[in-house]
Amino acid sequence: MKNKLAIFLGLLLTANVSYADLKIGFVNIPAVLEKAPQAEKAKKRLEMEFSPRDKQLLAQQKEIQSKEERMARDAAVMSESERSNLEKEILNKKRDAKRSQQEFSEDFNARRNEELGKLQRRIVEAIRSIAKDQNFDLLLTDGVIYASEQIDVTSQVQQKLLTLPE
Repeated sequence: MKNKLAIFLGLLLTANVSYADLKIGFVNIPAVLEKAPQAEKAKKRLEMEFSPRDKQLLAQQKEIQSKEERMARDAAVMSESERSNLEKEILNKKRDAKRSQQEFSEDFNARRNEELGKLQRRIVEAIRSIAKDQNFDLLLTDGVIYASEQIDVTSQVQQKLLTLPE
C-alpha cells in the first residue's frame, strides 16, 4: 500500500513538474486568412480566370432584358407568330442563362475551395514550422474562448507566410 502511494505521489509530482514547462500558443486562423498575401494572389487569380465568363453572363442578361423590353413595347403591333416566337426565344435564353449561371457558380466554388485548400495547407505548414522553431508544446486554433497576447502567435504566422514561396 505504501509503495502504491509513493508511486502515485511520484507520478503526481512528475506531472506537475512537466506541466510547469509547457509552452502553449494560440493562432487566430481567420485573422491569418484575412491578411495572408497568398489569399490576395488567389483572389486575383480567380478574378482573372472567371471575369470573362462573368462578363458573358452579364451580356446574356442584358440581351434577355432588351428582348423583354422589346416584347413589352412592341407586343401590340406584332403579329401573333412574331410574339409567340419572341416569347419562346426569351424563354430559351432565360433557361440557357440560368444553366450558365449555375455552371459558373459550381466552377467558381470548386476553384475557390481548391485555392482555399492550398492556402490552408500553407498556413498549417507555417504554424508547424513556428511550433518546431520555437519549441511549442501545444498550439491551439479554433474553440479557444480566451488567449492572452503573450501566447498569441498569429502575427508570427502571418510573417512566416510572407516568407513562404507561392
